[in-house]
Amino acid sequence: MIVRQFLHFEPVGISYLFGCGGKATAAVVDPVGDIEPYIEAAERTGMRINYVIDTHVHADHLSAARQLAKATGAQYVLSANANVSFPFTAAKDGDVLPLGNVTARVWHTPGHTPEHICLLVTDHTRSDEPWLVFTGHTLMVGDLGRTELAVSAEQGAKDLFRSTNRLKALPDYVDVFPGAFSGSVCGRRLSGKPSSTIGFEKRYNQALRIESEDEFVRFMTSEIPPAPPEAVRIRAANSGALPEAA
Repeated sequence: MIVRQFLHFEPVGISYLFGCGGKATAAVVDPVGDIEPYIEAAERTGMRINYVIDTHVHADHLSAARQLAKATGAQYVLSANANVSFPFTAAKDGDVLPLGNVTARVWHTPGHTPEHICLLVTDHTRSDEPWLVFTGHTLMVGDLGRTELAVSAEQGAKDLFRSTNRLKALPDYVDVFPGAFSGSVCGRRLSGKPSSTIGFEKRYNQALRIESEDEFVRFMTSEIPPAPPEAVRIRAANSGALPEAA
């Protein structure tokens, strides 16, 4: 399996290219900005981009996913729960995206937003057990995603509690590749380290250690930072309601 990580700083975020080099198939997760680096990285690794995936409808940056999908002929993938005004490949919980010897299983993980998905990735040349999970803004290093950008903070927190309990049930060795790191407006206690493991986060991520739903909701709804600048406009643009995302 090939994985390439792209760190962004204005705004802060992380994108990924991953796939199966021998089978020349790949996916890009949460692309931002110029699409050429993803295309060039795929070419250098001998892969063709078959899927471009947004883990959720973003509110902190304009997505480049539809532009990249159009340029490469790839399918643009969003959660089947996404409320957008353009065609897309709808991914339901449990769906599997095939990438040669690599597969990405879709998990619906609402909380940061109602449509959020994570991608549980397996390299079948090594094992049929999952190797890593792309967690978007559900689980990040040191924190979880804020919950009030698309629904009430309380409802988002209740959804996130169930979603993170699902992630906590994964084996401790599973790598966590999140959608952001320190400096992002979508978390409060984010680390500058752009990856982790399920086991490390279960032990040291304060929010993830909480076992009571009521306590979790209280924790996630306290000290909520200011919303990202123009969050409403950006989310509307990414959902197709404004020309910026066209």
